[in-house]
Amino acid sequence: MALKKISEPLADKEKVWPVLKRLFHDYMKAHIFTIIIALICMIAAAGTTAVFAKLLQPIFDDVLINSKKGHIIPIALAAFFCISLRGLTTYAHVVLMNNVGQNIIAKIQNDLFTHLINADINFYQKNPTGTLITRMVSDATVARIAMSDSITGIIKSLITLLFLIIVMVMQDWKLSIYALVIFPVAVFMVALVGKRIRQISTRTQAGLSDLSDKLMQIFQGIKQVKMNNRERFEIERMAGTVDYMCKLYRKVVRTNTLTTPINDGLVGIILFALITYGGFSVLNDTLSPGGLVSFIAAFLLAYEPIKKISNLYAVFNMGLGAADRIFEVLDTKPTVENTNIDKKLNEEVASLSFKNVSFTYHDNKEPSLDDISFEAKPGQTIAFVGPSGSGKSTIVNLVPRFFDPVSGSICINNKNIKEFSIKSLREHISYVPQDAVIFDESVSYNIGYGKTGATQEEIEMAAKDAFAHDFINDLSEGYDTKLGENGSKLSGGQKQRIAIARALIKDAPIFLLDEATSALDNESEEYIQQSIEKIGKQKICLVVAHRLSTIKNADHIIVIDRGRITEQGKHDELIARKGLYNSLYNLSSNTSITG
Repeated sequence: MALKKISEPLADKEKVWPVLKRLFHDYMKAHIFTIIIALICMIAAAGTTAVFAKLLQPIFDDVLINSKKGHIIPIALAAFFCISLRGLTTYAHVVLMNNVGQNIIAKIQNDLFTHLINADINFYQKNPTGTLITRMVSDATVARIAMSDSITGIIKSLITLLFLIIVMVMQDWKLSIYALVIFPVAVFMVALVGKRIRQISTRTQAGLSDLSDKLMQIFQGIKQVKMNNRERFEIERMAGTVDYMCKLYRKVVRTNTLTTPINDGLVGIILFALITYGGFSVLNDTLSPGGLVSFIAAFLLAYEPIKKISNLYAVFNMGLGAADRIFEVLDTKPTVENTNIDKKLNEEVASLSFKNVSFTYHDNKEPSLDDISFEAKPGQTIAFVGPSGSGKSTIVNLVPRFFDPVSGSICINNKNIKEFSIKSLREHISYVPQDAVIFDESVSYNIGYGKTGATQEEIEMAAKDAFAHDFINDLSEGYDTKLGENGSKLSGGQKQRIAIARALIKDAPIFLLDEATSALDNESEEYIQQSIEKIGKQKICLVVAHRLSTIKNADHIIVIDRGRITEQGKHDELIARKGLYNSLYNLSSNTSITG
């Protein structure tokens, strides 16, 4: 399943509450005790802000106007206590919620990675790597901000606002009615801006994902970039992408700050009315000077949480969109179902058979394989030959259940491989792809990756069997040498021999080689063939043929064309038939057949 584009926004009302509920249930509920403690600290911090506004009344009325000296120390102590308590409680709730946030992002990333690492090959073929990295890194961080920083910030601001409104009402409830006119307008602006921010943020995340995809393509194809003198082209293309991202970020800032001049203008108008009305109230002795100062202070302090809510609401909406995209990944179902996770393949592998197997890739109309049948037994090497795109590699990909056939069955010992857990099945298969996968780790790590707990002695033995031992010893740190990203420190042939050593150390009864000797020089390829022939005496070997020697030495050769078996037999038999195999042989170079 292809993930939806990041540019597709979160459905406004229908999706918000389900996403929020899932966020709370899956990630926040486990930290509810810490969140409650943080909430208590928020209430205390918010309360001190309101108390400080209320303290302005006795400062003006009792101390400055009525000169009550006995009130100075108590008021000063109360102010000191309020400020100190606010500092402590703010520190406490920030630290507590930061801990919650970090735990949340760790769980999100662990859940995402667990799901991604268990996703089937079809998922990776449909979704660019850069997009998946964006979900794993950027979206997880944004979602964490929404759950910890934004939600708690909004709650604290609302509590502060409530306490300050109480102070305002205590001073003059009529004056409070005039002052509260601003709040519905501010709420409307928050909602309006929040919706717009959500739309822009989805486009921003889409831009980040595209940027990641482009960077990965450029870095992976850096030789092609340089060989074709495309540096300037890529610089200009990247500049266009970066400029687009800058415009989006500027638009976010402009939209997010749009409420400031509007609300500030409204505050100015209301403040004018408050001072005018309040001033006359003081002159008419219906409101004390301290009460007016306290009221105006509470009003101005109340405006700050409103602005903060506006900003946090925008971030909150971005986080909801990110969380929705994360859940989309977590909700993807595998196309290859592992229904028998407890069923192990414990018996000795006596046969591997394809029975009328057909397969079609999702994006293709024509079948990649059509009614394929054959049987292989231990000690047999079966080679698959055919034009490029004929379906040879598809056969190899079906055995470890990277994909499942659309019809027919693949059996081990006449039992459908679907009856066994995928893990157990793959424990019985060694696989060498055409493009060797090399990790940026040591040689020992790369070879030992094929067998959990492999000893150094086993690693070196596998390297010797793959004729890699000599060149490994010539590396700067021998088996401890780090090989660089995708084996950048090795030649193509060296990488392939490392991959073959990894397959050999696994010592599985079924051996799959997908044109695995294509990158080897003739001498190395000959050594490898000797090793494969030795292994093939006890194992089932399926080889997608590239080199002539691979084909000539195989026990059985199957010729595939447009997904169907057109010929099969031994090398000499197929040459004598003057069919497709003979044509491929005549067109091939001295040592290879079209792959």
